[in-house]
Amino acid sequence: MKQLFYKNLILILTIVIGGLFVLGVKFDQALYSDTIVKITQVTDDKTEKVTDEFENKDTQTKQKISGIVMNGKYQGQKIVLPNTYSSSRANDQKYQKNDQVFVTVNPHKSGLTGTIDGFKRDVVVAVLIWVAVSMLVGFMQISGMIAVLSIALNMVIFFLAIKFEIFVNITNFFWIFAGIALVFAVLTLSLVIGLNRQMLVTLLATLTGTSLSVIISVIVLRLTNDQGMHYEALSYATQAPKELFLAATLLGSLGAVMDESTDIVATLFQLKEEQPMISPKELFKSGREVGQSIMGPLINVLFLIFIADIFPLAVLYFRTTNTIGYTFSWTMALGVVQTLISGIGIVIAIPVASFFASRLIKGGDAS
Repeated sequence: MKQLFYKNLILILTIVIGGLFVLGVKFDQALYSDTIVKITQVTDDKTEKVTDEFENKDTQTKQKISGIVMNGKYQGQKIVLPNTYSSSRANDQKYQKNDQVFVTVNPHKSGLTGTIDGFKRDVVVAVLIWVAVSMLVGFMQISGMIAVLSIALNMVIFFLAIKFEIFVNITNFFWIFAGIALVFAVLTLSLVIGLNRQMLVTLLATLTGTSLSVIISVIVLRLTNDQGMHYEALSYATQAPKELFLAATLLGSLGAVMDESTDIVATLFQLKEEQPMISPKELFKSGREVGQSIMGPLINVLFLIFIADIFPLAVLYFRTTNTIGYTFSWTMALGVVQTLISGIGIVIAIPVASFFASRLIKGGDAS
């Protein structure tokens, strides 16, 4: 009874603290150096039909927007913001009353005007974090809190790694993120599983599977001389785009391989606990069966994430009369290659995790 009370208390505190966090984010305008405006009135003018050079038809609507500056030296003053949005919303946005937006202010004698730079979206992110953390704590209790802690620490480490890379300003930064991948794996598995033999087996399987998949991909790319790989198509890549691609691929593959390795090793440790006399050969066979059952769904999840990421851009390319081959080369090729590399890691992880677990599990390890 007392244990149930403490579980409910932790959940209630999580919800309350999360709600206060969201409320704080909603009114955090003073923390921003960029000017933020809360929209108080929106007036739509008439809608016009437009046609571009590729015969794509659309409509455009002009908006006259009034708002109040929420921070900075113009705080509390009224401002007028023009805006034009299309029905497709390809490169613009429709704004409504009570939206908060970032603005570049243009002061005039007659009053303030400006241009809208984009939405202030931190409240949406804060709400999603609040819901996710509350669900983790509610359904998984201590395990959920450990998972949240792991994510938070990994985010801090990743942020520090980026800061360090910017500070040293080297082009061969792949090895920085390779080291970060190792830290991610050790930290995550230590928190989630604990410092025990199961964690070491899972870590060994994860690092082996990830390393082999990346090594195979580098060899294939070198043998093919990177044909068809438009690294410059990476978003925001201004230097060493291939290094950036490989670093992103490494981190993506690490997550997929760690997920699968954890499932396989945990299952085999549990099996060993229930059947102490089971042979290494039978453990290896069981591990392969577990891996084969989760391999397909895991690869499909990665592929669907990739499709969701490139879908809007691919549609835009097709709408501007680009061929399938050109669209694939510039919007899909890199993502497909990353998915394939992660898929290779997932496939390799099955025998690797099964082998290490079947050979390294000893009697009583599961406990």
